[in-house]
Amino acid sequence: MTNMTLYSRGDRMFVILNMILIGMFAISALYPFIYMAALSFSSGFEARAGNVVLTPIGLTLSAYKRVLSEPLFWSSYGNTFIYTIGGTLASLAFIIPGAYALSKPQLYGRRFWNLMVAFTMWFHAGIIPFYLNMRDLGLLDSYFGIIIGFAVNGFNLILLRNFFEGIPRSFEEAARMDGANEFQVLWKVYVPLSKPAIATVALFCIVARWNGFFWAMVMLNDEGKIPLQVYLRHVIAELSDDDEFAVSLLRADYSLETVSAAIIVCSIIPVILIYPFLQKYFNKGILLGGVKE
Repeated sequence: MTNMTLYSRGDRMFVILNMILIGMFAISALYPFIYMAALSFSSGFEARAGNVVLTPIGLTLSAYKRVLSEPLFWSSYGNTFIYTIGGTLASLAFIIPGAYALSKPQLYGRRFWNLMVAFTMWFHAGIIPFYLNMRDLGLLDSYFGIIIGFAVNGFNLILLRNFFEGIPRSFEEAARMDGANEFQVLWKVYVPLSKPAIATVALFCIVARWNGFFWAMVMLNDEGKIPLQVYLRHVIAELSDDDEFAVSLLRADYSLETVSAAIIVCSIIPVILIYPFLQKYFNKGILLGGVKE
């Protein structure tokens, strides 16, 4: 523990104030998760009455039983894994070679290509032109369209490019002296040395894909292909207007609020489980990749 006696009075007040502010930010970030978990385990009556604040009231698993008994929930859950895993692999397959090429000083028109990548972070063609482009390419209502259509993100590309630029050229020169070609230099030199940055980019891609909602809702018409986030919207927006569903809620231990909370809790479990394994790379990757040497 830091020895506070080594600080002046003003420094101690500053440290204490920082600790209070950080604690408040931590509580504000953690409370929504606690509230959703408490709501999902509460009875429907208590949830509708707004009595749930921090802990479950009328503890019950009825909401989870209702959610887990729905076939569409499981199909959308599986689709989310397909979009997340396939989309992340597709993103890395494009971003890693692209970042490697953009990090090379000998690339013809390098400044122009880097500007074009950065340009996509500032300006976008718009929703309608992008939708029409996806339609003309035949990528609507397909797994392939969701996986490939959003594979490259300018920020992730620049982040990994900056990390590649910080790798000493002596490693590449040694590999070339041994007869390595461009692909071998990338795969055997740059990729092993860039695990923290690649893991950081992969984490960004995983979270973005897992939470993907808008374009999946717009592009997918087949209920059998929708991801979990679109299914959640289906539950909230459509079932709340369904008279038969509303009547069933009056006879059940769950409500629309508890069912929605149960779906949200189920949707964040995989991300929470995978984050600790990537977190050790995250800080190093974001710092080294964000600063060009």
